[in-house]
Amino acid sequence: MTTKREIGLFFGSFNPIHIGHLILANYMIEYSDMDEVWFVVSPQNPFKNSNSLLPDIHRYAIVDRAIEDEYKFKVSNIEFNMSKPSYTIDTLVNLHEKYPDISFSLIMGADNLTHLHKWKNVDVMLEDHKVYVYPRPNSKPGKLDNHPSINLMNAPKIDISASFIRSAIKDNKDISWFLPKKAWIYITEMGFYK
Repeated sequence: MTTKREIGLFFGSFNPIHIGHLILANYMIEYSDMDEVWFVVSPQNPFKNSNSLLPDIHRYAIVDRAIEDEYKFKVSNIEFNMSKPSYTIDTLVNLHEKYPDISFSLIMGADNLTHLHKWKNVDVMLEDHKVYVYPRPNSKPGKLDNHPSINLMNAPKIDISASFIRSAIKDNKDISWFLPKKAWIYITEMGFYK
């Protein structure tokens, strides 16, 4: 009997993706059973007005360029054509229909774990999926911390935020070391976040 490939799903707006995201994805590959990490680019929430959020297609393109040389990383736009707001459980159902031979797990920050008990159909989600949780600054314990499907990972605490990167670019700072080289080039050439 062959075991299913395990794919870790790293959800986010990735506005933009930065080295912190890649460090965490790399950690998950090396310190869990994951064979690959898929960066699931979340579409803009139609109920939120965010002038700093790049259009979906550009955030997808930045992630695609950032990871194109790493065969264990993929980018996914699965949520772009789903109804809004998109719920994680619905995305998982959609992925299982498309890839029945893959086992999907979730990657999230400890700040999300604090509110996980409020997510739609979380009990069903945890019955079928592992959740790998990386530490986040100032996060508080959640009700599901001790659930058997929750794996608290001793990943490095990374305090780099996309909002810092956007602000630095707006201030004409050269923060090229904070982003994968091809992502930085694309952002610079397109004049994003100015």
